[in-house]
Amino acid sequence: MIDNHSAAESDSQALHRRAEELDALNAILPFDRRDQLAALLTDDDVATLKHLASEGMGENTLRALASDLGYLEAWCQFATGSPLPWPAPEALLLKFVAHHLWDPVKRAEDPGHGMPAAVEAGLRAERLLRASGPHAPGTVQRRLTSWSILTRWRGLTGAFGAPSLKSALRIAVRASARPRQCKSKKAVTVDILTKLLQACAGDRLVDLRDRALLLTAFASGGRRRSEVAALRVEDLIDEEPVHADPADKSSPPLPCLSIHLGRTKTTANDDIEHVLLIGRPVTVLKRWLAEAGIKEGPVFRRIDQWGNVDRWALTPQSVNLVLKARAKQAGLDPALFSAHGLRSGYLTEAANRGVSLPEAMQQSLHKSVTQAASYYNNAERKNGRAARLIV
Repeated sequence: MIDNHSAAESDSQALHRRAEELDALNAILPFDRRDQLAALLTDDDVATLKHLASEGMGENTLRALASDLGYLEAWCQFATGSPLPWPAPEALLLKFVAHHLWDPVKRAEDPGHGMPAAVEAGLRAERLLRASGPHAPGTVQRRLTSWSILTRWRGLTGAFGAPSLKSALRIAVRASARPRQCKSKKAVTVDILTKLLQACAGDRLVDLRDRALLLTAFASGGRRRSEVAALRVEDLIDEEPVHADPADKSSPPLPCLSIHLGRTKTTANDDIEHVLLIGRPVTVLKRWLAEAGIKEGPVFRRIDQWGNVDRWALTPQSVNLVLKARAKQAGLDPALFSAHGLRSGYLTEAANRGVSLPEAMQQSLHKSVTQAASYYNNAERKNGRAARLIV
């Protein structure tokens, strides 16, 4: 019989081994969560993630799968006292929905409705649960989709298409009555961007970084925060200078970079996407890299309170916090802005300046014409006569 000391030592060794294996994926998984994921995931989970990485799954998708898998493992342990089973029985899927989508009114009358207090406390202790109230339906559906994908990659068949689960989701979404939240209440158009840049106009490294980050994210088509966080020096390719006015060969030359994004949220496995960066954003970006002494690896990195540049990249959440902090310094309400505002702001600005939708989409890499066109439709409505019949 193995004594408690030996068992604890064995668990520690297994935890260390999983952490080292996850460290091998540190270009994909956020390093600051490596130890937490190592504690949550099983050996089979780590093997599955490594297999998906070797199969060429997109980095953003793999990062989301790892995060969702860690949450599912923790939730199952707190909710059932056992690790996540594969495949998950239908009853467990229904329990997951019941714990995350519930009626706030009924919860006030019946404390047993929704997620049990002990499960909630456990998830909060692990820093996996922050919001109060039911989850966003989109978050629940995304985690169920991740669960389904991981089940299929293990060669198993789950009950994700069961009529009872679909029915429970429909009912629970209506009961939770959670309004759909905009990713950013206000778009970061050029007038807003100018104020943000003025808020970081100093010569400190953190000011240089934030200016480069904001200009790069906006001018490269409104990049997603995950793409900004994942950007590496090796992805930046110097191009021949271009004319400020393409129609005037005597116009001054502007520096030009191409940014290779690899596989993004909307690209197929074999697509390698790239966008261009021209003019002032290139100059500011290169100054940041030179002043920070960054010659390889992550472009945008953490900086400690003493001004030391870390070797590790900013997380996507940190990109969001940078924008909100600069918005507050600029006298704007940070609650109205998020990193996605750079993406919506780019298309809104392109529409206001008369840039054609196909040309803007080449830079933003939107695949959905309907989604991209919505920004153009809003601009046309504001600039049109239909809303000005009585002024």
